[in-house]
Amino acid sequence: MPATDNDEAADPAAVRRHRVLFRAGAKRRNPRLRRTDITVTDEAAVKRATKAAALGNAMEWYDFGIYSYLAGTIGNVFFPSGNDTASLLQSFATFAVAFLVRPFGGMFFGPLGDKLGRKKILAITMIMMSIGTFAIGLIPSYDSIGWFAPALLVLFRLVQGFSTGGEYGGASTFIAEYAPDKRRGFYGSFLEFGTLAGYVGAAGLVVVLTTLFNDSSMEGWGWRIPFLVAGPLGAVGLYLRMRLDETPAFQKMEAGKVHTSEAADAVETSAKGDLKKIFVKYWPALILCIALVGAYNITDYMLLSYMPTYLSDELGYSTNHGLLILLLVMVLQMVIIHYVGRMSDHFGRKPLLMAGMIGFLVLSLPAFLLIREGNVLAISGGLVMLGLSLVCLLGTMSAALPALFPTNVRYGSLSVGYNISASIFGGTTPLVITALISVFDSKLVPAYYAMGAAVVGVIAVLCMKETANLPLEGSPPSVETREEAEELVQAQSPEPKF
Repeated sequence: MPATDNDEAADPAAVRRHRVLFRAGAKRRNPRLRRTDITVTDEAAVKRATKAAALGNAMEWYDFGIYSYLAGTIGNVFFPSGNDTASLLQSFATFAVAFLVRPFGGMFFGPLGDKLGRKKILAITMIMMSIGTFAIGLIPSYDSIGWFAPALLVLFRLVQGFSTGGEYGGASTFIAEYAPDKRRGFYGSFLEFGTLAGYVGAAGLVVVLTTLFNDSSMEGWGWRIPFLVAGPLGAVGLYLRMRLDETPAFQKMEAGKVHTSEAADAVETSAKGDLKKIFVKYWPALILCIALVGAYNITDYMLLSYMPTYLSDELGYSTNHGLLILLLVMVLQMVIIHYVGRMSDHFGRKPLLMAGMIGFLVLSLPAFLLIREGNVLAISGGLVMLGLSLVCLLGTMSAALPALFPTNVRYGSLSVGYNISASIFGGTTPLVITALISVFDSKLVPAYYAMGAAVVGVIAVLCMKETANLPLEGSPPSVETREEAEELVQAQSPEPKF
């Protein structure tokens, strides 16, 4: 039985003298589970929740993917300087701006999600993200209104970034708290399936548009189409999210049915109080989250966001050809990501995460040497090597991260940790790699950058606890059938000894 705060504060000598009394107090604070404490999941409700959360995640990464894949065009429209590299750097700097406000969005929306509920905050973030993306498609060009154009672009990128700060932490928490303990990895993998779907939709639409329109038409008005599509997509996502119920774990915590020491202080007097508690009480888990997300985000953005720009601007490869190859790699990831989620339920989160980190550590340099060859087979082989390493992280991370924190601060802690890391490491990846390539004049900079991230990731995975098939901290067990619930209750009662 884990020690409680009261046990730790008690005099050890007093505990030894009055073992029965202290044991009775511990049982009162942490009573045995009753049948009504255990959550029996409704499979249909779990699937609805998973689809709604995954669609929101797809929307988020569609928005960021569109901006990445059209970075060159956006640079020419909003930052015309006569220097392609300078325009590209300014475009990626604006890309990174959205990440600078993500931690503030996480600090704002996360604690509110723990106080008001996951569903309400996820609906708000969906609305803000859709508005920000749709508005970018309406901004006049630099030639029309001068520096007001890039200023408006930065403004709406800030809206996107602030709303995104509450998205991933809420979506992953939503799925994790709905899913049964033994299948959390499988259902969590759908969240990153949404990530890949967003990237695939963005890349596919860019390929179609650049095939249909010439450069002049794309810079004139064609680039606006993908951003305007975000409006109806956001409306669909909002409709699905509003139809959902609050998560069972949050409902039970609110009703006072979770018999854990963490549930006793479930509601703080203010969001500021929740935020302070996250940094003061849960800083070890927060640091671990930041390290895991940093390693994961650098490799993710390097491959899924930056790679088309790398192929076209650094290697002179056709933009459409590069995107098509990356599309095939992402479709391959979508096919196998659910199997990775199932494997994490069977073998554990740590082995799958370690496989992905070691994959980037060992395979990044060979992969980029292949990519640098420039022919289709070599590029495909290199991207597949990186893609298989990344899918081990994609299929596992959304189940591993929510388990780092207890229910009463899960949304807030995950939002803060994830977005601090994404701000420092994720959104800056295209900008940093582009700048480092210019400074060192080496096309292998992305490989070394990914390897450095992988080293941090390996250390973080070694430090984390295995959480597969275990209840989320601060929540009762969650099972698929009543029979499983009965078995858990009976397992607490030892066989009588005669």
